[in-house]
Amino acid sequence: MSLSRREFVGRATLGALGTAALASATTEAAEPPTAPTGPVPLIVSTWNFGKASNDAALKVLQGGGSLLDAVEKGIWVTESDLGNHSVGLAGTPNAAGVVQLDACIMYGPGHRAGSVAALEGIRHPISAARRVMEKTRHVMLVGEGARMFALEEGLESIPVNSRELNEAWLKKHPAPPPAAAPVSPDNHDTIALLILGADGTIAGGCSTSGMGNKLPGRVGDSPILGSGLYVDNEVGAAGATGVGENVMRYCASFMIVEFMRQGLHPQEACRRAIQRIVKMDPKPVGQLSINFVALDKQGRFGAAGTDRGFNYSVTTPEKSQVLPNPGLG
Repeated sequence: MSLSRREFVGRATLGALGTAALASATTEAAEPPTAPTGPVPLIVSTWNFGKASNDAALKVLQGGGSLLDAVEKGIWVTESDLGNHSVGLAGTPNAAGVVQLDACIMYGPGHRAGSVAALEGIRHPISAARRVMEKTRHVMLVGEGARMFALEEGLESIPVNSRELNEAWLKKHPAPPPAAAPVSPDNHDTIALLILGADGTIAGGCSTSGMGNKLPGRVGDSPILGSGLYVDNEVGAAGATGVGENVMRYCASFMIVEFMRQGLHPQEACRRAIQRIVKMDPKPVGQLSINFVALDKQGRFGAAGTDRGFNYSVTTPEKSQVLPNPGLG
């Protein structure tokens, strides 16, 4: 079929416009710089107790340790803190009187990850999560299977006798039924720790004992990739703390990373995720208890949360500090 001159010119013009539009879209969607522009390594974590973990992670890196070593050893500090009742074996028990731990770790290159959930009696669940990532073909192990794997790997443990612990706990704590157990900011905190390395590599980890008085076997957002933690080596990373159910229903950390992929600053990405959740969730904002930290490939960082008492820790070779919740405004 032959084209008239008018038809040919018209189609050529449309083709040129389409090419220009594609070029413009490609420019707007360009990937962020491959090299950080701010101080590195950059370490960002949840809460004021994250500062000690950040400082330990920085020391590992300055001593020649790997990014994963830094994530693991940094989180060890919070997991070992006997004064912290929301992370590690000193965490508040579940409704059966047993401390069940959740953790995950994620490494940007290769998009590798490992996690454990409802893990009992293991001193450092973050180490179990790393072993799952590095030594198995799986991503997540739970319950007794996770404990047996951790023991086979020689990880530090304590004896677990659920029946004795249960009886002792119930004698000391005539608590209300699990479904009616109160939720407070003091019984569901989490350490989420993110690191941007000097070469632009990103890694992160998350560890918690979960919500106090939870039903046995309850798993929150912390060990769920895309909920409690998400790392994308081309974009950035995000971590969460608060009430896990209100985070995991929305894949919140994944959402934040995707907002950063669209070009949003990490702090604005955290705010935007909360705004999205607030729009969909029927609960009042004050009852959501969702808080996030994030960093991007460029070395920018930020946070936002619905809990007034939420704060976060930021560490570079130049400074280590605790910053207040910047709010949602």
